[in-house]
Amino acid sequence: MPDVCRPSARSIREAQVTEAAGKLQKLGVIDYRRGRITVLDRPQLEQLSCECYAVVKKETDRLVPHLNA
Repeated sequence: MPDVCRPSARSIREAQVTEAAGKLQKLGVIDYRRGRITVLDRPQLEQLSCECYAVVKKETDRLVPHLNA
């Protein structure tokens, strides 16, 4: 992507992340401050996530097993 397009594309993604994080924070699922996310209720977060969460988690556990310890 050309450098000229990156700032606007990045700000759109950041705005979407901020919006989604705000909604999850209002539900008490996460704490979101200064770009740091702390998961407060993992089961609820997993329930609210799309079905791809399980696929990504399985692959992460397979590729980086020490993170699951």
